Parts: sequence; structure tokens; C-alpha cells
Amino acid sequence: MNISRQLRGLAYQVFYGLPLPVRRHIARAVSPKFLVGAVAVVRDSESSEPGRILLLRQPPGRGWGLPAGLLKRGELPSVGAARELHEESGVRIEPGDLRPGNPNAIVHPNGGIVDTVWFGWVPASSTPLVVDGGEVLEARWFPVDDLPKLTWPTERLLGTYGIGPRAGQLPPSVPSASVAPSREVPQ
Repeated sequence: MNISRQLRGLAYQVFYGLPLPVRRHIARAVSPKFLVGAVAVVRDSESSEPGRILLLRQPPGRGWGLPAGLLKRGELPSVGAARELHEESGVRIEPGDLRPGNPNAIVHPNGGIVDTVWFGWVPASSTPLVVDGGEVLEARWFPVDDLPKLTWPTERLLGTYGIGPRAGQLPPSVPSASVAPSREVPQ
């Protein structure tokens, strides 16, 4: 066994011998920091394939995006996705009715942000869209095969799930995976 392996083993023994609060403090000090958010990809349950998707236009209004936001401390990701969806669009989906995407977490390069991604379905004809005019300027349903100009993060995220102009162009952090049809949870 070489010296570096022996030193590494000794360091781990010392580290794991420390009390748990001390280990957590050390881990927080040396680990990368991330903000964690939740994104809701909402499809119209009444539309025929390829379907329609809910998008939002937020200031400064240069592209369309998805209902999303940062999680509150201790908030479950599906709860955060449901909360952000309702706050930004007026659409209510119970957290238990949202389905996790596969992959469920998207790490954004150069940003220190990790988004958990959740899929939901509602009937667009009977689901009113309500925006506040401040944080969100407009909410609309768009055909998946005729999307408007998307923000870069939205284009990249949807592409991961086989939707939009970057469909099938998985980011380097995501292993190759097949994506399911629009009415199923992405696999």
C-alpha cells in the first residue's frame, strides 16, 4: 500500500471519529454549495399528441419559461414545485399528483443551482391561468411542436426530456436515457 493511500485512510478514520455535528460543519465548509429549486412541467391533459405545455413570460420578457423557484428551508421538492406553480400561474396540482422527471435533478453548469423537475397534467379548458403582472407577465398554453422563443435554461431543461428545439440533446451531466411519450412520466 502506498503512502498516499495510508494517509487518506488515516484521514478518514480521524474524520469519522469526530462527533457528528463537527463532521457536518467540516463537510459544509469544504463542500460545494448549491441552491435547490423545483420546476413544474405542466401538460394539457385534454390535447392530442404531441400536446400542449404551460409556459410563463417573466420580466424582462425576452423568452418563455417554466413555473419554477427555489425551495424554502425544509420544503419537500414536490411541495415546492406545486407551490411555485400555483403562485406563478394560478394552477393547482397537489404535490402527490406531480411525478418526478427522470432524471429528477438537473445540475445547471456554472450556476451552483440544482433543479428538481416535476411533471403534471391538468385540463387546460377548465384550468384558469392567473398571473400577478409583476413576477409573471403572462401564462399561456403552447403546442409542443410550435413553442415560442424559450429562455436558455428552459430550452436546455425541456431538451433533457425530449421536448422543444433541444430535444435529445442531453447535457453532459445527464446520462443517456430514453424519454417517454408526453402523457407518461419521463423515463
